[in-house]
Amino acid sequence: MIESDHAIDKETGLPLYSLYSNKRRPTREMFDLIDVLIIDLFDIGTRVYTFLYTMGYCLEAAAEFGKKVLVLDRPNPIGGIHVEGNIIQPEFYSFVGLYPIPMRHGLTFGELALLLNNHFNIGADLEVIPMQGWRRQMLYSDTGLPWVFPSPNMPSPVSALVYPGQVLWEGTNISEGRGTCLPFELFGAPFFEHDHILDKIIKSADLPGCFLRPLIFEPTSNKWTGQTCKGFHVHVTDPASFRPYRTSLALLQAAMLLYPESFAYKEPPYEYEYERLPIDLILGDKQVRLGLEQSESIIAMEKSWQQDLDAFDKLRQQFFLYN
Repeated sequence: MIESDHAIDKETGLPLYSLYSNKRRPTREMFDLIDVLIIDLFDIGTRVYTFLYTMGYCLEAAAEFGKKVLVLDRPNPIGGIHVEGNIIQPEFYSFVGLYPIPMRHGLTFGELALLLNNHFNIGADLEVIPMQGWRRQMLYSDTGLPWVFPSPNMPSPVSALVYPGQVLWEGTNISEGRGTCLPFELFGAPFFEHDHILDKIIKSADLPGCFLRPLIFEPTSNKWTGQTCKGFHVHVTDPASFRPYRTSLALLQAAMLLYPESFAYKEPPYEYEYERLPIDLILGDKQVRLGLEQSESIIAMEKSWQQDLDAFDKLRQQFFLYN
């Protein structure tokens, strides 16, 4: 929750309005100065990444104030094939989840705009400028484009690939690697024991497409600053079979059950929510947290939300812009 202020552009004298300040919804004052709002944001394919909801707020404002929106589409860096995870429940809507979509949605930013605007009845005057040459099976490394990191802790395409699962650590006292050069690829805590965690997750679920390399690291900021953390580096060995959400759910469950005296949930506030538990907002459903606490099988949990996930998969295909 590090906000940025409004400002004035020195060269043109035009006002610059931050949508991550004391307001996250555009105001009429902001929209009175424009005819067309051009949205050129780089999303990373995960429900909790807040650029999506900033776009949603902008579409709502454009509909209310009678302005046109032009979305310049960008690649989904983790591909457009796979969807993964439970659908967020309405009681857990927040700035990290405002619409009933799964953790990994498999849509480009332009396709998301069409989904929000048409299916969720925002009704803005929207046009999407599609990309040339992108295919749904592409990862960012397949595009040949340079990586321009969209936020400080998303320094590489691999960070984005693991993020749909590793973001779960934000709701806990486990370091998600902030304060290291490999945020989200690294995770751990001083009380972790490598062998105990590996033994636990082997029994919990099939975790294809990755290798967990034990290591020790010391964050320079954020959780456990200056303290030695035992943890792992998530190496994605096969992106096509890798399931980031399943993998991190299994790891989260292992941390909960192995270290009940040391593991803790992060307390509010979190992304402008001051009462609800951050982990529930990230997971999007308290039942998922309770299932983890009660040693429920990760695979059984996946089966319980598969019907909803299939329905979303069918829905999203109505808004595909690419084969």
